[in-house]
Amino acid sequence: MNISFKSMSKLAAGLLMAAVVVSCNNNKEKANDSTPAAAAAEAKADKIVFVNSDSLVNNYDYFKEIKSKLEVKSKNAQQDLSSKGNAFQREVAEYQQKAKDMSADERASTEQRLARKQQELAAFNQNASSALANESAAENEKLYDKVAEYLKTYAKQKGYKMVLTYSKSNPSLLFADESLDVTQDVVKGLNEAYKKDKK
Repeated sequence: MNISFKSMSKLAAGLLMAAVVVSCNNNKEKANDSTPAAAAAEAKADKIVFVNSDSLVNNYDYFKEIKSKLEVKSKNAQQDLSSKGNAFQREVAEYQQKAKDMSADERASTEQRLARKQQELAAFNQNASSALANESAAENEKLYDKVAEYLKTYAKQKGYKMVLTYSKSNPSLLFADESLDVTQDVVKGLNEAYKKDKK
């Protein structure tokens, strides 16, 4: 018997379609046989939910604490830099006033000293910025790990297959029904877990 590839494909597609129809019918029968609670649990098991990350970070106590701590450090570094900068500017202004009365050697040595101070100031600024950026990155990583770890447990308990994230600044999720938004529930759980951790 000589069967072409085209007719084999049609046959396979037909069998696949029949299998899908039988499977759907079996699922309908199962759904009809099961209790409403079991049907609801089965429907929930296939649910994909999402979390609004903007709302999550603004309401998560751990994030608020990190943000506040980093803001204080940034403000202190800024004040320190500003204070050092003002002192340097005063030294430069003082030098400019006295320069005409100085010898060539005195001017040269003062200019060298001021140039070194300017470099130290620039290095201080760069080191402070770098340290803050590194600390911020480390804290963001901790935050991500905490949220991801919590969501694994949360999704397992609720029977969710997937938890997506939505943010206005990075809207990869263009539309989702509001009933799939679990942000408030997740924030509540995260804050409760954080309170326990702090104790």
